[in-house]
Parts: sequence; C-alpha cells; structure tokens
Amino acid sequence: MCFLYAKLVVIKVNVPKEIRTYCPRCRKHQIHTVSLYKAGKRRALAQGERRHRRQKKGYGGQKYPLQRKFAKTTKKQTLKLKCKVCGYTRHKDGIRLRKLVII
Repeated sequence: MCFLYAKLVVIKVNVPKEIRTYCPRCRKHQIHTVSLYKAGKRRALAQGERRHRRQKKGYGGQKYPLQRKFAKTTKKQTLKLKCKVCGYTRHKDGIRLRKLVII
C-alpha cells in the first residue's frame, strides 16, 4: 500500500518567551528562555572560504552552480533554548513555517 501525505506548511506560529522543558545538564525540567537561532558571521580565513575565493579568481566559468530556482518557499526555523538555572544552551529543531513570533 502507498500513502500520499499532503505537505503541511504552517503560516504563523506563536512561541512563548519562556518554556519549561528538560535540561540535559540539570537532568530535570527547568524554565528556558526561547530565542531564534541566527547563523554567525562566516570566517574569511577558513579553508573552504579561501578555496572558494581562489577558484572564483581570474578568468573562466563559474566553479559552482548558481541557484536559479528555489524549490522551497519556507525555511526551517531553529529555536535556541537557554536554561535559566545553569545557563546551558541547546538548539531545538523547528518545523517549516513562514513566520515565527516569540511572544
């Protein structure tokens, strides 16, 4: 048997500023502050960045394929949970949604 599931895309999700969830360092449920994960600044001296710069330099074609058409309309939002007792921070994988509102 073959089942076909429709992809569910949530438009807007409200998340509280503080949630009570499990802390692996405290080994019990504690109150955590919730924030949205944002990728940091890329290091210019990292090996991949230096290699990419060298390959793009000079004459010749594009070394990597340019992204012409994006297949996805949403991104997976990652939540950052910080324990208020011990300060341990962990990431929680989110779901695909267009807008995440921390209230």
